[in-house]
Amino acid sequence: MLRNHQELDVTVVAVAPVGAKVEVDGAEGLFGFIDQVKHPSWWDAGVAPPRVGDRLHVCVLDATREPFPRLSALQDDIAIARRLRGDA
Repeated sequence: MLRNHQELDVTVVAVAPVGAKVEVDGAEGLFGFIDQVKHPSWWDAGVAPPRVGDRLHVCVLDATREPFPRLSALQDDIAIARRLRGDA
């Protein structure tokens, strides 16, 4: 079970125009979703868009979202999650 503000390593398993489905590394069958605007490529033309097999470090934005928890690969969101957890 994922928790809001948790950090994870994930692997991209599917890509669509709206974002990427990812599987949590080391937790077979546990998936999440990264909206396109929560991937660095949306904001920086020098960053490649997500591809199947890419590994990313993410934070959990909404663990209750269905069908998959909403995640972010943006460094700003990860920094916010750390502050909210008291790690920064």
